Amino acid sequence: MPGLSHLTFVVRDLKRMALLLCQGLGAREVYDSGGKPHSLSAEKFFLLGDVWIAAMQGEPPKERSYQHVAFRVSDTELPAYRQRLAALGVDMRDSRPRVKGEAQSLYFHDFDNHLFELHTGTLEQRLAAYGQLDAEPGTVVEAR
Repeated sequence: MPGLSHLTFVVRDLKRMALLLCQGLGAREVYDSGGKPHSLSAEKFFLLGDVWIAAMQGEPPKERSYQHVAFRVSDTELPAYRQRLAALGVDMRDSRPRVKGEAQSLYFHDFDNHLFELHTGTLEQRLAAYGQLDAEPGTVVEAR
C-alpha cells in the first residue's frame, strides 16, 4: 500500500516560501539547490515534522481553490500559529461551517495561492461528529 512520500509546491519566490514554512510553521530547511537545479527548476526541501515538503520555483496556480493540505496541531498551539502566520502577512481565510463536535481549523493562503489548513482534530473525531449528526435529524451546523 502506498504511503505519503512528499508534497511539492510550485512558488514564485523560494525564499518567501522558506519564511512561511520555517518561521510560520516551524519546518526545517534541509536542502537548497543553490542555482544548480537537479530537477525541473531551483528547489528547496523542508521537513515539517516527518513530512518532506519540496518547493520548486515556477509559475504557481493562477487561482485559489479549496484544494488544500492540512497539518495537525493541538488546540493549545493554534493561537500561536495564528500569530506567527499573521506576522508574516499571509491571507487568513474564514473557517468553513462546522458541526458540533468537530475540531478547530485555521485556513490560510500562502503567497502563491496554495491553501493550507492547521487542524486540531483526527479522522476518528470527524467521523464521530458526522455520525452523531446523521443520527440526529435537524442538527444545526455551527460556524466557528
